[in-house]
Amino acid sequence: MTRLKLSDISDEKPVRLSIEIPARLHRRLVDYGIVLNGGVAKDAPQPAALVAPMIERFIAGDREFAKARRRVAGRGAEQGSRQS
Repeated sequence: MTRLKLSDISDEKPVRLSIEIPARLHRRLVDYGIVLNGGVAKDAPQPAALVAPMIERFIAGDREFAKARRRVAGRGAEQGSRQS
């Protein structure tokens, strides 16, 4: 079985975001949904349902982003303690 980076598409309260993607990317997302569904097109996740978990997974795996985020958060904590 293929190990995909995306395994769980959880249901959360969505926030509407409108984007345009190239047709080629859309076709790849359709294919990804089919593979995620065990190779069966029927009831495969639609591209719109895949985008958010993919972006979330990408951000979660970006170590440089995580480091920078901690640095920024640390600066905010330092500034807050100086104001007290």
